Amino acid sequence: MTPDDIPIGTASRAPRLDDRPLEKRVGLIILATDHTTEVDFRCMVASERIGVYVTRIPYANPVTPENLMKMQPQLTAGAALILPDEPLDAVMYSCTSASVVIGDRQIEAAVQAAKPGVPVVTPTAASVKGLKAVGAKRISILTPYTVETSRPMARYFADLGFRIDRFTCLGLTDDREMARISHDEIAAFAEEATAPQSDALFISCTAVRAAEVAPRIEKTIGKPVVSSNLATAWACLRLCGDATARPELGTLMTKPYLEG
Repeated sequence: MTPDDIPIGTASRAPRLDDRPLEKRVGLIILATDHTTEVDFRCMVASERIGVYVTRIPYANPVTPENLMKMQPQLTAGAALILPDEPLDAVMYSCTSASVVIGDRQIEAAVQAAKPGVPVVTPTAASVKGLKAVGAKRISILTPYTVETSRPMARYFADLGFRIDRFTCLGLTDDREMARISHDEIAAFAEEATAPQSDALFISCTAVRAAEVAPRIEKTIGKPVVSSNLATAWACLRLCGDATARPELGTLMTKPYLEG
């Protein structure tokens, strides 16, 4: 018998379909060079209930305000590629420094042009909510960026009413190198960057693997730690209705999320 002679029949009925393969959908718009966000979201967000769906947009180093701004025209097209014509429960744009330069509202508008009405999460806005959730008014900030790229971020948090006690940057310009900062180095620099009078430490950059060591840093400095990926994961979980306290991931993951 040849393959063409094998009888192939059609089932007696069409299969029943679930409304969705998974109950909730989180879309990620990440940089082409990103090594970290997908890994963090797989560990902290993805589950049998929540699916995480990723698209990448072009990005060219070095990390400068000018290069960061160049991503803005790509956001709508990137969002449109995430499960086209299907609704999402949240979309997260994964670049902290670009969120400062482009603007949270501009990012929201660009994403919603492709996905109308979807809640849009940025690392900056999520981190502000996270810092408020842990009761922080005075903060220390650690970034991997240069002073030039860090300056707009300092203004962003100061303009939103936070007292910045100490701001430390590491002077890197390549986000691929930022992703290679070891856990031990992140912890060491975090301790050095924390002012005694601060209520919390914010560690910027979605490339930096800070979420993995946030609980360890908290034990050392005795204060809550909010990192870019920890904040966005927390926000996306809460927007998907997951209010489970997960203290093993840090203080923030025990807090409720207030929309608006």
